[in-house]
Amino acid sequence: MATRNDDEDGGSRLWRGMRQLIFGDDAEPTLRGQIEEAIEEAEESRPVAGDLSPTERQMLKNLLHFGDQTASDVCVTRGEIIAVPATISFDGLIAAFADAGHSRLPVYGDSLDEVIGMIHIKDVFVAKFDESRDRSISALMRTPLFVPESMGVIELLARMRHERIHLAIVVDEFGGTEGLVTIEDVVEEIVGDIEDEHDEEQCGLLTMLEDNLWEADARLELEELRETVDARLTAEDDEVDTVGGLTFVLAGRILLPGESVLHPSGWRLESVEADARKIKRVRLHAPEGAPDAA
Repeated sequence: MATRNDDEDGGSRLWRGMRQLIFGDDAEPTLRGQIEEAIEEAEESRPVAGDLSPTERQMLKNLLHFGDQTASDVCVTRGEIIAVPATISFDGLIAAFADAGHSRLPVYGDSLDEVIGMIHIKDVFVAKFDESRDRSISALMRTPLFVPESMGVIELLARMRHERIHLAIVVDEFGGTEGLVTIEDVVEEIVGDIEDEHDEEQCGLLTMLEDNLWEADARLELEELRETVDARLTAEDDEVDTVGGLTFVLAGRILLPGESVLHPSGWRLESVEADARKIKRVRLHAPEGAPDAA
């Protein structure tokens, strides 16, 4: 009778045989491939005391492909960036930080394609309680990193650590703003999502109010929207991946609550909650004549 070890050795031999069949006998196994194979075999085996936990295995698998990522892969997309204009008042800046819940905010000139700096909430806090401090936006601004979208995340992380700057503006080939990335975004590619006490609960992102009427958090991924509501709810721009981003791109601006825009599929996207910087909730009205219940 075959033992468990015999079965595991047989499985390993089968995998090596398949790999040789696909890649040829001359294919040299890489260290990355060997580690991945070992993790996969361990996941199928009985847990051993002192071995890697499932969380540690997942982190290790993430790390194996960490170097394949670029700044464009890990950044917050342009439509989700919360930034402030250079003309904002000090009181307006305080309100912006309170509403955004972030520790750093980019500052832009004429448009988001002209990011001229960033402001750290620590500097705002100091200026708030020190009347001798200059409270002008130019005095509070720091210089962020500007990195190309093609920069690898390993190099990006190294630059952030070396220059002690935790926020980078990702620019496209034309110099426009592609997105924003923080050091937390980079680290999350290894350890998974990091949530703190200020992060909002990611529940109730999509609710069916009645037949053919849905309401969605603007942060809802388009992929989930297509799977749940209608596969036609796509965006022409591949970089748009949220309901809020789709609504913004279709309208060309931030819609005020009550305003709506028509999607090519016939769905009408209505802004339910928004402020001067972003759309927060969207109501989706099905096309006329759509069958009841998606």
